[in-house]
Amino acid sequence: MKFFKTALAASLITLSYPSFAQSSIQNPITQAVLAAYEEELNENPRNYNVLINRADEYYRHDEYIRALADVDKVLEYTPAAETDVRLRAYILRAGIYNETKRPAQALEDLKEADRLAPLSYSILYQKGNTEYLLGRYAEAKNDFQRCVNLNPRTPEAYINLARIAVMENNLGIANEFLASAVNIDPNNADIYVRRASVRRQMSDHNGAVDDLILAISTDANHSKGMQELIDYGNTNYPATMAGLSNAVSQAPQVGMFRYIRAMIAQAHFHYLAAIEDYNTILKENLYNYHGIYASIAECQYCLGNYTEALDNIDHALSMIRDNAGHYILKSSILRAIGRNEEAVKTAAAALAIDRESCPALVEMALAYIATGNYDEASNLLGEAMLTDAETPLYPMLKAWLLEKYLDNAQSARMLYETVIEMDHFYIDNPRSLKGFAQLFMGDKDSANRWMENILNTVTDTDGLIHYYGACFYAQAGDTEKAMECASKALDLGYANYHNWTEAIDGRINVEPLRDDLRFLNMLHRHDAIFGKE
Repeated sequence: MKFFKTALAASLITLSYPSFAQSSIQNPITQAVLAAYEEELNENPRNYNVLINRADEYYRHDEYIRALADVDKVLEYTPAAETDVRLRAYILRAGIYNETKRPAQALEDLKEADRLAPLSYSILYQKGNTEYLLGRYAEAKNDFQRCVNLNPRTPEAYINLARIAVMENNLGIANEFLASAVNIDPNNADIYVRRASVRRQMSDHNGAVDDLILAISTDANHSKGMQELIDYGNTNYPATMAGLSNAVSQAPQVGMFRYIRAMIAQAHFHYLAAIEDYNTILKENLYNYHGIYASIAECQYCLGNYTEALDNIDHALSMIRDNAGHYILKSSILRAIGRNEEAVKTAAAALAIDRESCPALVEMALAYIATGNYDEASNLLGEAMLTDAETPLYPMLKAWLLEKYLDNAQSARMLYETVIEMDHFYIDNPRSLKGFAQLFMGDKDSANRWMENILNTVTDTDGLIHYYGACFYAQAGDTEKAMECASKALDLGYANYHNWTEAIDGRINVEPLRDDLRFLNMLHRHDAIFGKE
């Protein structure tokens, strides 16, 4: 059970993590410490021991400007003979420079630190990393080799020497360094993740995937290895699935590999393959977990098999009653089969478990729209927008509701403007919905440029990009381009039959194509990916 919970959590990890200070600088204890330093400095402003301690305190709380001001004074006031204090100051200032994206200045301080402590492994390692970042590979190689001389049992230095060898196109030497790193600590999952990153740099994608699988095999709770493997699936799906299939063939009774393979297949809309692995896990009693039934239900819902999906989500809910996500999925399934009043109650059950859940708020709003309760739906979508102001889908849904059902085009237009003005971190991703908002406001030229840029510059690995293209051009009235995008999405395996045939929410769909016989025939020609042969 522990692995599956960990794997499920890993599948939800975002691509980046926020950086939090160890504790707030407003913490009473921290404030008391800083007050004590201030009192001592009032008596002697040139007390470099107090200044270095305060600089370190500021640094730990990400107060880099204040830390830098103090450490500059330390280096100004500290006598040359006080090498320990000066060494500490150079290391601290290098850290500040690196944190504030000034590696060249960091390197100068690390050189001074290296001069004062030439046998320090940690200084050499940081110096080598900074040189590598600056593209000074010969200097970095020298420092990492010095690290190896100081500590031959250091896998990190060998990994970095391998990176440099790749940059020098010495792939054979790079592989030797990688082998040395693994041999030092073969039971350390982190080593395999690091080796995978170098192999990826070498374009050895199969080897990189194998290493990530080794990392997870070594430590089933290794979330970084799991996240890296999921990320690999996003950029190189064939290599990822080939590696996992090899792992499954070598260890068919290890449910972990099947589960990961199913999870990645599902994330890339290959629902039949995902269902097959999930069912094998259950059939062979490799594991019995409510999340697997829910995953099968989600796949079946996407394939348009609503009755089977409802059976499986009900089974999942019979195993656990306090999972908001399961109720949200059940509500979506109930809406798909026209049981809208039940869908409202089921979405309400999700909100009872997690009152702050935006997906639950949105699902209940959509269920209310299906029952004709537009005012309550508008309130719920507004609440979702207040809870999460960064997700463009919520104002797009509310704009659609206001425009189509509440005859309020002016308010809808304001919401479209909100989406357009969002500072999208994924502006080149169709999920930003910026072009849809421009289109619905009448700015067709800008909207077309947005969509064309995405189609021309973003690699589509699973058909999602071209599915959005089909939605966009269908809504724009450009049937030929919409059909072309739909064909490419289907060829790439985008098997969400529900989206192709039923989805209507927010005008981000292919509804205008559904009366076109050519589109229906196109879907029929791809029956195999939907399991409808």
